[in-house]
Amino acid sequence: MLKKPGPAQTALEIVTLDQLVPKDHLLRKIDAVIDFSFIHERVADLYCADNGRPPLDPALMFKALFIGYLFGIRSERQLVREIEVNVAYRWFLRLQLTDKVFDASTLSQNRRRRYSDASVAQDIFDHIVEQAVSHGLVNGTVLYTDSTHLKANANKGKYDLAQIEKSRSDYWADLDKAIEAERNLHGQKPLKDKEREPEVKQTKVSRTDPEAGYMVREGKPKGFFYLDHRTVDGRLGIVTDTFATPANVHDSIVYLSRLDRQRQRFAFDVKAVGLDAGYATTGIARGLEERDILGVTGYRRPQAPRPGMMRKSAFAFEQQADGYRCPEGQLLTYATTDRNGYKHYRSDPALCKTCPLLASCTSNAKAERTLTRHVWQDARERADDHRLTAWGKAVYKRRKETVERSFADAKQLHGHRYARFRGLVRVQTQCLLAAAAQNIKKIAMALTKAPKQAPA
Repeated sequence: MLKKPGPAQTALEIVTLDQLVPKDHLLRKIDAVIDFSFIHERVADLYCADNGRPPLDPALMFKALFIGYLFGIRSERQLVREIEVNVAYRWFLRLQLTDKVFDASTLSQNRRRRYSDASVAQDIFDHIVEQAVSHGLVNGTVLYTDSTHLKANANKGKYDLAQIEKSRSDYWADLDKAIEAERNLHGQKPLKDKEREPEVKQTKVSRTDPEAGYMVREGKPKGFFYLDHRTVDGRLGIVTDTFATPANVHDSIVYLSRLDRQRQRFAFDVKAVGLDAGYATTGIARGLEERDILGVTGYRRPQAPRPGMMRKSAFAFEQQADGYRCPEGQLLTYATTDRNGYKHYRSDPALCKTCPLLASCTSNAKAERTLTRHVWQDARERADDHRLTAWGKAVYKRRKETVERSFADAKQLHGHRYARFRGLVRVQTQCLLAAAAQNIKKIAMALTKAPKQAPA
């Protein structure tokens, strides 16, 4: 017999909050293996010990933020609404069913007033990585690095044009010394100091978020973006470093300094790194050799010459003679070294004028062909050779399974497609907390995985 349902919403039941949370819920696994008690000690100096109103528990606040990143809740107001009705969230935060949930403005005001820089988020991220290391989930032997763009919270149509200094790579000081040594070797004078001034170019600056960078890359959307430069460990894909920059900063500029930070902070004994073609630069190749690290980078297609013109690859470099040998046998000799670290090799116009390949070799009015070679080109060529070895192919194959997968999960599952806030410091905090949330999830899943049963 069909009956009408009764008013079950008002029925009195005796039940515990623990009974309402499924035994296999992700937050149960996280609570079992992740220790958040370190947050109190880290932020204690930011609170007054004997004055003012009782604050929101900092561990509870950051655990709430982690819930937002774990389940892709981008809005702090929506996060508070979800905590109010989700019993699993309440259980994780140690809130009873009748406890009042904190207001969303509490999160925003703490972020603006108390946690105004990214140092606390950086320390929390580092501590999570250390917990992964202590559980044997990270060894730091092989690291993979890449970057992805986050759309800035800014209108791409509202901007001003300004002259901005281009970012210098973190290895430029070493490059200056190498250039000076190369010029001294050939009896040339050192470059003047005024030639070392940073390069300035005109670019678009957002009126809404001036710290965002205007990105113009082939195959990428145009507009104001930030870049998340992320490094993951080759074993389980645990994120070991994340660093935000404006989108007009090249991937390779901050790479070596961030690599050094990981080696010092976590005592990693890095043996090899896997990088995409954006990191295939002479500076990074030499920096890795100095650190005794084998680098495997993607293939970077050289710039094609004009149609009908001869490629640089048609010339053979002779190390002993320090020059390029052209297809007709002429040796292009050293001329100078410029401020960017490129050595110039020039041909003899008297010989070139009678060369049958002149029309396809150069269009120079003096009938002179000039080739350039970086002072660290030898290191770059050795790094390119790593990619062709069996172990190099194996290392590079894992790149898409580690760092690219990490970015895909971040964007698809954790709301990492867009910058939630404005300003570089706040975006850096977002990147750190999002990466820490992914690490927390990976640690929990790895440590609570049921052991495989032996076959009968």
